[in-house]
Amino acid sequence: MSEIRLFKILYYLLDKGYATAPELASRFEVSVRTIYRDIDALSSAGIPVYTDTGRNGGVHLLGDFVLDKVVLSRQEKQEILSALQGLTAVSGESREDTLEKLSALFHVHSVNWLETDFSRWGDKSQDNSKFQLLKTAVIHSRCMKILYADSYGKTAERIIQPLKLFYKSRDWYLKAYCCTKQGFRLFRISRILKWELLEEQFTPVSFPDTGDEAPDTCCQIILNFPKEVAYRVYDEFDISQIQLQKDGSLTVSAHMPQDDWLTGFLLSFGTQVEIIEPLSLKKTVAETIKEMSEKYKP
Repeated sequence: MSEIRLFKILYYLLDKGYATAPELASRFEVSVRTIYRDIDALSSAGIPVYTDTGRNGGVHLLGDFVLDKVVLSRQEKQEILSALQGLTAVSGESREDTLEKLSALFHVHSVNWLETDFSRWGDKSQDNSKFQLLKTAVIHSRCMKILYADSYGKTAERIIQPLKLFYKSRDWYLKAYCCTKQGFRLFRISRILKWELLEEQFTPVSFPDTGDEAPDTCCQIILNFPKEVAYRVYDEFDISQIQLQKDGSLTVSAHMPQDDWLTGFLLSFGTQVEIIEPLSLKKTVAETIKEMSEKYKP
């Protein structure tokens, strides 16, 4: 007799309240006679399960079983299920059996409220493989060897101790201790070009709390966009940073790092952006445009 099947029958009855013997036999791919033997086994183990006949006949479980032993409100039960659903979405691993069991235990149906995909458009295999390996390294405290590209495109091999996956401002990062540089680092996951899980383990330590302070290179910028690119402005900036003007144009006031990335980001708008402040940023973008013009001059 399968103990796993006994548990599944119990969870099914907790969820449904009752079921017919043929229904259970069909679900668990056994004979009706086997189901009745399973019911006897559950009853012998002290589970308040019984059978009756008639219009609503079938296999029943006393309604107060287990539920009274779980001192949680309906909202708390739903939050637990939602958290597990979120963990399933983030980890990429199926936990349907666990969700089904807890849903039955709590008498609350799990709502499939979250779906995530760590990969970029196109080929997903590399991105998903990277995330799974990073997760394994963090959970089991395993060192990794990575090939990392900095913001200037320069690549270097690093030995790291992964501590935590971190999502910030539309990008995923890895908080880690870099053995190569002897210090804590925040690695942008999209710039990890190669990755290898090592056998060496480490003792996890806390990543220094830097809070939400902006980097030293940040400055206050003011930009103006025509209404034609409003869709992208709302995609790229927080609503609190955007002011809609009477003519439909949008003025953005934001704190952003003044570096090569910002220059490239603004150039991606082409003629659909005007830099109001700071003057140094206007000059940098103008110089870049001049260099591009010289490079592509016929």
